[in-house]
Amino acid sequence: MKNRERLLKEGGEDWEGRSLLLDLVELAIRVSDPRSVIKRTVMLDERHIIVAGEHIPIRNIENIYVVGAGKASGAMAEALEEVLGEFVTDGAVCVQKGTSSMFSVKRIRLFEADHPIPGEENIRGAEEVARLAEAAEENDLLICLISGGGSAMLTLPVEGLELQDIQEITAALLKSGVDISKVNTVRRHLSRLKGGLLAKLAYPARVVSLIVSDIVGDRLEDVASGPTAPDPTTFSDAINILKRYRLWERCGSRVKARLTAGVEGKVEETPKPNDPVFRRVQNFLVATNREACTAVANEAARRGLNSFILTTHMEGEAREVGYLVAGVARSIALNQEPLKRPALIVMGGETTVTMSEDAGRGGRNQELALSAALKIAGLKGVFVVSFGTDGVDGVSYAAGALVDGNTVKKGDVHGVRAEDYLQRHDTTSFFEKIGDGLIVTGPTGTNVNDVLILAAL
Repeated sequence: MKNRERLLKEGGEDWEGRSLLLDLVELAIRVSDPRSVIKRTVMLDERHIIVAGEHIPIRNIENIYVVGAGKASGAMAEALEEVLGEFVTDGAVCVQKGTSSMFSVKRIRLFEADHPIPGEENIRGAEEVARLAEAAEENDLLICLISGGGSAMLTLPVEGLELQDIQEITAALLKSGVDISKVNTVRRHLSRLKGGLLAKLAYPARVVSLIVSDIVGDRLEDVASGPTAPDPTTFSDAINILKRYRLWERCGSRVKARLTAGVEGKVEETPKPNDPVFRRVQNFLVATNREACTAVANEAARRGLNSFILTTHMEGEAREVGYLVAGVARSIALNQEPLKRPALIVMGGETTVTMSEDAGRGGRNQELALSAALKIAGLKGVFVVSFGTDGVDGVSYAAGALVDGNTVKKGDVHGVRAEDYLQRHDTTSFFEKIGDGLIVTGPTGTNVNDVLILAAL
């Protein structure tokens, strides 16, 4: 954490409570480190590659190709290459722009890609992923490294669509407050690689996917839009989502034509669960939000706090979730329910923000935290911290924010009203103006969704 000392200094007499919470933030990120999970999952002996306990005889493999995309995929590639070494024939992995220098690889090529709105570089990387998948033959092994952020990074529009079409529909969906599952339903039906189509390209090669999940419920079809997973959704589902959120009329003509052609049966659907292309595909979840939340709750208990995980399926509008969380915190602080102090509750998942046209800088975690701050104002020893394990929260440089009973008061002292900044989705500016609250880690190289911690100490 780049600004830990600043956050402790600003905590005043509450610095011990802040120190505990910041320790737990760092723990959640550390236990989700892709390097360690890959090395626990993939091993090598004299005759086998061992993946999640399954032994694959080396003598049966002619080539090993490595492909992938996502915020954790660079670290995954580095660790996998350390394990397999010269057995890797070639590789192409799309990583977050500005992070490739963080990883040391020789045989696997890293392609930087924009997120969340894809750019030209995304297509170049995705084309290399597609080329290797197509090159894989029956006696080859294709290892796919998949993590959150891969939907944008692995952008390869279907024939008839252009990058601009994907950029426009992605931006519209993200601004509308649509949950990620629905966003991915649309994206899967506009892509040459998503929704099981990467597995289809590789068939009949053996495919092993190692997946770091950033999806509530760990649905395989939604992590990076499921390039090696069956797609249970349809073209009709995609159109219905766009109509429900009043985006259909704003879609470009090429997007409309593609989705309509799918409904009419003029273009093939994405492969479904019973498709033969999945007979030689194995998908392994190697890191999840639940594991991060469990580590936080267990460590809090070890330090003497009454702790538990409330949910790892946290969803909804960020500010509304913030109000709910603050209500739980107030209940603990004032009524000793549902836990007695010192108490700590952990939640995991991902909220959304419905953006306005005049929106400022911020993200779902900062918005959640600031809305909670309004409801815990004046309470001593009460904290709420919400952060993205990838280190990036919305359109800001922060991972999230830490608030306490003094946060709103600090805004008043500096002449800034928390309500105003929350209303215009300008939460980063609020925390900057009070000089406190932002959690800054930089890109962490992992992504297992968001973690929220509330504490009454």
